[in-house]
Amino acid sequence: MNKKAIWAIIGLMSAAVIGVVVLQMDLIRTAVHVNEERFEKNVYAALNTVVRRLEAEENREVFNHSINGFMTTYYQEVQHSGGVSPDNISLDRPLNEGPNILNPKISHSDLLDELMAEFANPCTCSQCMARKDNTYRTLMVYFQQNTQEFPLEQRIKLEHLNGVVKQELANRGIDTEYNYGVFSRDKKSFIIVDGHYVVEDAQPKEILPGYRTIYNSPYKVDLFPEDMPSPGLLMIHFPGRTSFVWRSLWMNFLGSIIFTSLILFCFAYTIHVIFRQKKVSEMKTDFINNMTHEFKTPIATISLAADSITSPIIAGSPDKVSRFANIIKQENKRMNSQVEKVLQMALIDKRDFSLKLTGANLHDIINHAVENISLQVEKREGSVTARLEASNPIIEGDVTHISNIINNLLDNANKYSSEKPEIEVHSRDVANGVEVAVSDKGIGMNKEQRKHIFDKFYRVHTGNLHDVKGFGLGLSYVKAIMTAHKGSVEVKSELGKGSSFILFFPYKQ
Repeated sequence: MNKKAIWAIIGLMSAAVIGVVVLQMDLIRTAVHVNEERFEKNVYAALNTVVRRLEAEENREVFNHSINGFMTTYYQEVQHSGGVSPDNISLDRPLNEGPNILNPKISHSDLLDELMAEFANPCTCSQCMARKDNTYRTLMVYFQQNTQEFPLEQRIKLEHLNGVVKQELANRGIDTEYNYGVFSRDKKSFIIVDGHYVVEDAQPKEILPGYRTIYNSPYKVDLFPEDMPSPGLLMIHFPGRTSFVWRSLWMNFLGSIIFTSLILFCFAYTIHVIFRQKKVSEMKTDFINNMTHEFKTPIATISLAADSITSPIIAGSPDKVSRFANIIKQENKRMNSQVEKVLQMALIDKRDFSLKLTGANLHDIINHAVENISLQVEKREGSVTARLEASNPIIEGDVTHISNIINNLLDNANKYSSEKPEIEVHSRDVANGVEVAVSDKGIGMNKEQRKHIFDKFYRVHTGNLHDVKGFGLGLSYVKAIMTAHKGSVEVKSELGKGSSFILFFPYKQ
């Protein structure tokens, strides 16, 4: 897959993820708006119901106050004859409705005298009863209108108001914290706050700071709205309004965050895998090319040597036959070595190998590896030295694999030194084991290269050096073997100044 196709897929996936996130956020915003509207509607419904119940309570008080001995007898009579009663008298009807309009010039005593006169009339005909009903209703309206002259705080019972507010909010599922107050238009201050009478020593049109949140609340309704004008306002404030509105959405919101995070994680991981697979594919292609080149050269050499041996001219010369036979042997050994590396990595990838643990002397292994690489280094006018300072070089390990990783590191140090290699192998004692460092003064590596050198098939770019051969398997093999030995490998390198590979071998597995 080429880069354009990869970036096109990433663009489409990014657009899809962003679209899902935007739609999800819009749905949550819509749900919050709906909850806010429902909350506001329920609050106003509760406040209006509270106001109606306060009016009904006041009307009942008026009615009970108006009933005395002679009126009780009258009520019993008119009830027997089908007249008015406390249950069918509507005290909340406008004053311009009903059989008569209240005459403000008629006093309370005049109304009582008129009703007593009507009551003295024993007639129960429909006309007399209608006149009695009219007089009684007029008296009730008089009492209702008369209560408007009382101060607002005297018209409201604290216990009743507190209970009604709490009950009506609970009836509508509003169980969050609240603060309420009764504001008097006449006094321009609060007279009741949270079930207590209060006195505000404030200037007109000023509200004490402690009650400002209630006063600024959008939730307020007129008290006794039939009075013209209304004597006050019932206000309520919800400190936890936002959390209450979000309460039913928290699970949805949390679920949206979790699932959106999963989508983003999978998206990021998919992109990572795509680029990683592309890189692995490129490294495998490079590996195949290198392997073809590595095998092509010895095969061609073997083919030429075989043709030479079969030539009559060469066949008659034992020295030349021996020379070409040795060339075939060396090239065959070289091919076997390359094949062996590939097979070793295949076994390591499958975890299909086991260490043959014995007492391995690291100094003996290092000296043998240094001796093997010395000829190649000396041909390039370089040097390789061993500085062995570990007092106890005996560890528990597989001698063959440990030899391979030391040889690999020395071979890399030689290959990646541009001229006159200077290689050093240093050992020293550390806690619970031995540390071995293989250092060179070669081309070194940058930070990005250091991150990938232990990846299979990865090879450091060598610039103008075209003679560096290999499959990119050596360091991944080193890493795998050190892990199998429960040790570690660390690299320190600086571009242009060389590299150091530090191996830690524990004494015991």
